[in-house]
Amino acid sequence: MAHHKLQLGADVSQREESDSMGAVQVPADCYWGAQTQRSSENFRIGGSQRFSFTPTFIRAYAILKKSAALANLQLGLLDKRVAQAIVTAADDVIAGQLQDNFPLVVWQTGSGTQTNMNLNEVLAGRANELLTGKRGGKTPVHPNDHVNKGQSSNDTFPTAMHLAASEALVQQLLPTLDHIITELQHKAVEWQALIKIGRTHLQDATPLTLGQEFSAFAAQFQCARSGLKQALNGVLALPIGGTAVGTGLNSHKAFPTLVVQYVSDELAQPFREMDNKFLG
Repeated sequence: MAHHKLQLGADVSQREESDSMGAVQVPADCYWGAQTQRSSENFRIGGSQRFSFTPTFIRAYAILKKSAALANLQLGLLDKRVAQAIVTAADDVIAGQLQDNFPLVVWQTGSGTQTNMNLNEVLAGRANELLTGKRGGKTPVHPNDHVNKGQSSNDTFPTAMHLAASEALVQQLLPTLDHIITELQHKAVEWQALIKIGRTHLQDATPLTLGQEFSAFAAQFQCARSGLKQALNGVLALPIGGTAVGTGLNSHKAFPTLVVQYVSDELAQPFREMDNKFLG
């Protein structure tokens, strides 16, 4: 996968973006803005350990941002035109069409602020292109005021982690375990009469059948699967709506309920609000 270089050469077309620290040059063909660019330049560690190589997480974060836009639209906090542009931009990310626009390494500040802003800037930049034909910028869609409305890195990042973990568990890991368990159980039956020597402490012990041995392997995977299912229950609780420290400051009281509803519909899983958002 190609990535923009952190140091841009003179032959690379650029555009100007800005934040509270001033103006910064970014590649003209990208959708991100000033804060993403600053993180790329200031965290020059980690090499290839980039969020772009975790598409499940980026997809989950985009689903969250889409759900947030829909919730804010339903609450009358976002203009319909702005909200729909954010949703369309998020759908582009969910489909994997903008994967090269997430260049940040996993090594950054503790709350994932730069990655949250990377999502906000990319979605705003794409939404602005949809509405005006001009890529990037903050008008008419602002990365903070619109895409990140009612949110914080401190509640969106862990929520995205929960979404990504649950999707990977339900869609990938559990079905794979089911297949392995089934095959091991078949072998336990097929080899039930095949006698072998058991071994303990690196020595020959008493006889058993190969089928009995494989029944143990199947049971081990079943125990692991049971533990993962129990862990999933905790992952389904989402801290969204807690904003910066769990108080929900600057977030509408109905916002988290609506977001949870939208992400549940999108991923077909029974997500719920975390009981204590200070925990999140």
